[in-house]
Amino acid sequence: MADDITPQQESSDGQQHNKDATTATGLETKHEVPFLSKLANASYLYTLKSMVISAYWFRGWKEHFQPPEGHPDIVKTYECRPDLPIRIFFPTSYDKTSPRTLPTLFTIHGGGWCIGESRDDDEWNRAFADEHQALVISLNYAKAPGSPFPNPIYDVQALMLAALADESLPIDRTSRGGRGKTAVLGFSAGANLSLAVSQLPDVKHHPNSPAAAIPVYGVLDLSVPISVKIKNRPYKPSLPTPRNSPTDYLEGMAAAFNWGYILPGHDLRDPKLSPYYAERGDLPEWLCFVGAELDMLGYDSWRAACKFSGRKIPDRFSEDKKESVCGDEEAGGPGLKFGDERFAFEENGEGKKVKWLLVPDVLHGFDNEGLRGFVGGSEETKVDARNKEAEVRKVLGGWLKETVWV
Repeated sequence: MADDITPQQESSDGQQHNKDATTATGLETKHEVPFLSKLANASYLYTLKSMVISAYWFRGWKEHFQPPEGHPDIVKTYECRPDLPIRIFFPTSYDKTSPRTLPTLFTIHGGGWCIGESRDDDEWNRAFADEHQALVISLNYAKAPGSPFPNPIYDVQALMLAALADESLPIDRTSRGGRGKTAVLGFSAGANLSLAVSQLPDVKHHPNSPAAAIPVYGVLDLSVPISVKIKNRPYKPSLPTPRNSPTDYLEGMAAAFNWGYILPGHDLRDPKLSPYYAERGDLPEWLCFVGAELDMLGYDSWRAACKFSGRKIPDRFSEDKKESVCGDEEAGGPGLKFGDERFAFEENGEGKKVKWLLVPDVLHGFDNEGLRGFVGGSEETKVDARNKEAEVRKVLGGWLKETVWV
């Protein structure tokens, strides 16, 4: 096991590579796993990474000759992380010679901290920039197990601060009550990083710090076993394959991802590792949690939304399925559901500015074209996911413009 260091011993930019950072709480920790389990996780993870790298090489080669419509306007690197390019999207209608500044959304891609790249979200980022007249900056981070916790958090911080300091970018830097006209959104593991980076002092106290964080189907509580999370996920046999599966395609990947990202001996309730345990005051003023109903991670997002909004936290072990299951075991049909508070609520009180949105009948990664192809399913399933992706993006953009960025 790596030598322990306290948080105070970490360098200011997190460049304490391959070291563990213990906390004073002494809560549940990640245990050293048996050798054969290590071997199985390593074999699975590196096989998966090699497959993904091959797929990305082919995609990059193809797009070099046939650039997709959703490509970024700029791919840029900064000296602080020269090997981690960021991707920048201007609204298509924006005049780049204009002095007009833009509200800015930072996005962070998913992939279990171990795979994925910022290119994965190009289509979503392009659509958001055009639909909501915002600047979208897709951040990057080095992947585990070569770069385990907490290094990716500090990669994201360094790139966010570099972009905020870059006067060539038309970021609206007008400070409103100590917060900027910016927000940070992450998908899956990126959702985890969006809440983790928001807690770092250099981000939290920056004059243009994100006014809101939007974790989308996030990994928010690593202290809960995967076997328990699966039980909090609804099963809908009336839906077509693969949405009617009693299991989650993430289940087989999660153990390997967690093994790659978290070093043995670390406190699984460290707020930067499991943001569910963060103090409300250490997070942005506004929070919007988005969950996918047929996702084993959905329940943790629901609990977090309830906790940070001051509502009653649902009991995952309750015999009442309205508490122990995140969603409804009946198929919900097309569209979002706003009449049922298990699916949507909003709190705007002081210190409780939280929005919750559970997207019905969709799997983890429903809003990502690559993941839709990976998971498979009928064209009906894919059309339903695309429609809900567009609806969620509309809701998020409206919330930012009408509630957060005012």
